[in-house]
Amino acid sequence: MTIERTHGFETRAKAMTATIFLGVMLVTAAVVPPAAAADPGPLDTQSAAPSTNFASLPSFADLVEKVSPAVVSIRVVEEETVGAGETPDLPFPPGSPFEKFFRDLQPKGPDGKPLKRRAMAQGSGFIISADGYVVTNNHVVEGSKDITVVLNNSDEMKAELVGRDPKTDLALLKVKPSKTLPYVAFDDSDKLRVGDWVLAVGNPFGLGGTVTAGIVSARGREIGAGPYDDFIQIDASINRGNSGGPTFDVKGNVIGVNTAIFSPSGGSVGIGFAIPSTIASKVVAQLKKDGKVTRGWLGVSIQPMDNDMASSLSMKEPSGALVAEVTKGSPAEKFGIQPGDVIIKVGGKPMPDVRSVSRTIADMSPGDKASIGIWREGKERSLNVTIATFPETVQMAAADTGVEQTAAATQSLGLGLVQGDAGVVVQSVSPDSEAAEKGVRPGDVIVKISGKTVKTPADVVEGVREAKTASKTSVLLLLRNQDQQRFIALSLKKA
Repeated sequence: MTIERTHGFETRAKAMTATIFLGVMLVTAAVVPPAAAADPGPLDTQSAAPSTNFASLPSFADLVEKVSPAVVSIRVVEEETVGAGETPDLPFPPGSPFEKFFRDLQPKGPDGKPLKRRAMAQGSGFIISADGYVVTNNHVVEGSKDITVVLNNSDEMKAELVGRDPKTDLALLKVKPSKTLPYVAFDDSDKLRVGDWVLAVGNPFGLGGTVTAGIVSARGREIGAGPYDDFIQIDASINRGNSGGPTFDVKGNVIGVNTAIFSPSGGSVGIGFAIPSTIASKVVAQLKKDGKVTRGWLGVSIQPMDNDMASSLSMKEPSGALVAEVTKGSPAEKFGIQPGDVIIKVGGKPMPDVRSVSRTIADMSPGDKASIGIWREGKERSLNVTIATFPETVQMAAADTGVEQTAAATQSLGLGLVQGDAGVVVQSVSPDSEAAEKGVRPGDVIVKISGKTVKTPADVVEGVREAKTASKTSVLLLLRNQDQQRFIALSLKKA
């Protein structure tokens, strides 16, 4: 099974297997929009809710008739290299003569450069204002040369890209209509409950004006799409061509933006994902104002807590986010946050997990002052921090893992350690050990044990001894490799 984002290009010989959804499309029956110059307000959908008489199945016909004029198809023209992206799929290792041979077969122009061709993709979107602002997915319009919005009465208008946000996969377009357009409004997706009815309107496989119904299957899904995953899972059929289209509640309000599906084949199996309107509305408002999204930044690399980590830090239960690394020059470094701290509150509000910490900090504005509650050395502390602007690129410290072959071992942890130029380096990991299960690899550098800096293998041995003396069931290690720092808790029960 794979998480896919459907983004079908019409002229590509090889259909993309990534299933990102590109399109809410046209409903063929045209509904004439209001001709008045004044903004008429969002479409009146409150009286179109389906019957709640469970003696008969509800009909969504009135609701669909109301919202369809605000749902559009988005046609995108992109320029791509002929044959680009095909050679990585060949069953040959990178740099092999076979790979070079097939690359040489790629069509080239007189200048020797790969030829370009125009590819057309279709996606979906929805109008959110009478003067022509249109919401869709970032992946629908990313890399586009030309964007056309097609209304449900088949009228076409060229669109300008106002701004896009890859982190949430949202984009905002603007068209210049000759008259006011019908539009729909965001509602509060936090009101949704699992089991509530939802509707998706879209353009799956180019079949414009397709409407599907289902229920909210789950809330708060993380699918690895980005750092701010918090998707609504729905079982209304979503397929290639639905990307960027709206998810409606039974009152006709937008409570999500369709963006991905879980599928083994590229088609719907009843598991779709929508960006909650509580996130989408904030992102769209920033895109409309500034053309980009500015997020708050603390400057920490964080990871989830588990029971072993909580035990090693004398916490009653795992909560919050464990700080694995602090970026140099960041607000976190300036105001005293350290690796090994657990962020348990922001602004006095408890943080149950990593996602809550990330989203809360990101939602802050640069310059905001926040009280950060941390757990350090067995007790809660509070630090006052000024939030900064999330930088375009963040450079975290990397480790030099050159190793000297001076051997020492900590058999109780399943690790073989040596003294290296970078510090205490893991030379070997017992394959049947807990350390191996938790991803410790040769070349990792042990930076700290139980909050204390490690300079020699003997420091690790001493850290284990002290943890046992204190009757702890696990010991917390801070590891560093070339990519990142992270904490792991290793049980002492087997030691």
